Formats: sequence, C-alpha cells, structure tokens
Amino acid sequence: MIQIKGVSKQFQNENAINYADITFEDGKSYMLLGASGCGKSTLLNMIAGILSPESGEIFINGEDVTKKTQKEKDKFRIQKIGYIFQDFKLIPEMTVMDNINILRLEGVDTKGSDEILKKLEMLDKKNKKVKHLSGGEKQRVAIARAIVKMPEIILADEPTGNLNFEIGEAVIKQLLEISAGKTLIAVTHDERLGKYFDYTIDMNEMTGGRENA
Repeated sequence: MIQIKGVSKQFQNENAINYADITFEDGKSYMLLGASGCGKSTLLNMIAGILSPESGEIFINGEDVTKKTQKEKDKFRIQKIGYIFQDFKLIPEMTVMDNINILRLEGVDTKGSDEILKKLEMLDKKNKKVKHLSGGEKQRVAIARAIVKMPEIILADEPTGNLNFEIGEAVIKQLLEISAGKTLIAVTHDERLGKYFDYTIDMNEMTGGRENA
C-alpha cells in the first residue's frame, strides 16, 4: 500500500504543489489523469525517491520513504519499483536484450526476460538494436525492462505519450495484463484509456499548485 499524506513540492520560482491525501491499494491499477503541469510526474518521482517533498509523508508498506537517505531511496527503487520513463531511457546502439540485461549491473536477475518479451510480442526482436525499433516497440522494451525484476510497484510516466491512440491503447492493455497483481500507477493525459484501469484520479482536483514542466 502506498499512502500520500500532507505532501507538498515546490520548484524554484514556482508555486507549491499541494497534494490531497491519496492511498494506492496493493494489486490495483491507477491512472493519474490531468493536463501537463498539474503534478502527475512529480508525484511519481517522489514515490520513486527521485525527488523529495518539501513536507509530508509517503508511506510504502507502512514505511515512510521520505525519511530514507538518497542512497537508501535508490536501493529501494531498484529492489521494489519498476519505473517506465516517458523518454524510455534506452540505449539506441544496444540490442533489446542488452538494454534489459544492463540491469544486472544493479544486481537484478533478468533470466525471465524471454518470457516477458514473448508476452509483449517482442521476443523475435530481442537481438535487434533499439535504434531500429518503432515507437511502440521501444515502449514495449521499456515495459519489459521495468517488469523483469518482478517489482511490487510499477510506475509509468506517460507510457503512451509518443504513440498514436491505437498503438497506445494496445500498449496499455499489454502493460495491464503483464502487471496483473501488482500496484500500477500510470500518468497520462488521455482520458480515453481510463476504462482499462481500476481507478482514475483527476490530478487537477488533487493538487493545489502547478509543476514547472
């Protein structure tokens, strides 16, 4: 369970973002909906320990992660959280499999990667360089890399942002299927995808400020 309590975040020369208290239940899927700048990605980054709030608490399984050191936050993220970044963060000159196996440097066991790639219909492209993939294929690689370590929590920042609706819809369906039983929090601005999630949260109503990007 993830609990957000009294959290606020402020960037330089920007108004503070004040978040209403939110609870994310284990094994449920959540879509954070809202216009650019309403604090969606900022919330994901605070849950992941990439950013720290100015005030408030973020509990994950009863533990306040805001009190951890940055080193402890990074270790927790590596062990417990699968993060699908908006810009993929893949290495173009490396193959699909190499982009996944690079997690071994963080102590992640990637032996289940073939099965995950098969579910994402990407197994036949495992030895292809990422630079030769389409946008939808790159997104599936990013999903595979996040899922392979079998995290308890999956955070997805605009997982369909660079895709047309039809491809994006297919990616979301695959993401939800492959993350079944885990806590999934996905940021998007496309309300048409809400029907696939257990819960939709309107972040425009949940925050009292705007982020700087």
